[in-house]
Amino acid sequence: MDFLMSGLAACGACLFTNPLEVVKTRMQLQGELQAPGSYQRHYRNVFHAFITIGKVDGLAALQKGLAPALLYQFLMNGIRLGTYGLIEAGGYLRTAEGGLSPARSAAAGALAGVMGAYLGSPIYMVKTHLQAQAASEIAVGHQYKHQGMFQALTEIGQKHGLVGLWRGALGSVPRVTVGSSTQLCTFSSTKDLMTKWEIFPPQSWKVALAAAMVSGIAVVLAMTPFDVASTRLYNQPTDAQGKGLMYRGILDALLQTARTEGIFATCCLPERTQAS
Repeated sequence: MDFLMSGLAACGACLFTNPLEVVKTRMQLQGELQAPGSYQRHYRNVFHAFITIGKVDGLAALQKGLAPALLYQFLMNGIRLGTYGLIEAGGYLRTAEGGLSPARSAAAGALAGVMGAYLGSPIYMVKTHLQAQAASEIAVGHQYKHQGMFQALTEIGQKHGLVGLWRGALGSVPRVTVGSSTQLCTFSSTKDLMTKWEIFPPQSWKVALAAAMVSGIAVVLAMTPFDVASTRLYNQPTDAQGKGLMYRGILDALLQTARTEGIFATCCLPERTQAS
């Protein structure tokens, strides 16, 4: 039941956050391996990106990749949060004194995140492809011509087999390991501290809300460099054997991005897109 409820809750949130994912994906691909100032900047910031996509691609484009996004959230978070919940319920995150162990919490979050992300990797790859697809005048990154999730999965599977479907999966592991361990560890720790300090009434919804806000900020700070690299690994063009033509792996993607676009290209989206 934990797996089912976690997956359904993530899908509900995805309906509202998917437009942000579309914008994020395109901003992360904008100016890929080009020196700042040497390319046309289609998306100046998040708000400008929303307006541009809606005007050129149509409002429906802000929900591109929704089907794989929902499926990925159900699989990934159902496994991730469900597994973490079972570990927590089993008392494995507590010390002998009964306190929460940040190290155990981080390790459990990382393990649960890796399991979910690896199994859902083909879906996330297709989601990235679909969200990057745009009209030629505002296109960024490599443009796949998928017609939908099932067509994309079938085509990739027929051309490159299981290896092709899981291309970029290893690059997503550090992203989710860092993000999941940071999120679940900071959420549990913050919730534990607030309960101990009695900042809010016991069992109040405000405790979970405040803990979620703290963990959300921590995740963004920790995961963004890996998220940029993962998006580029998934979206890069491939040869006939399904091997990426631009990056050899996540470390290569980070190094090439930093060397060509500057260090802030790997860790700060607003800074990444300053060039005009």
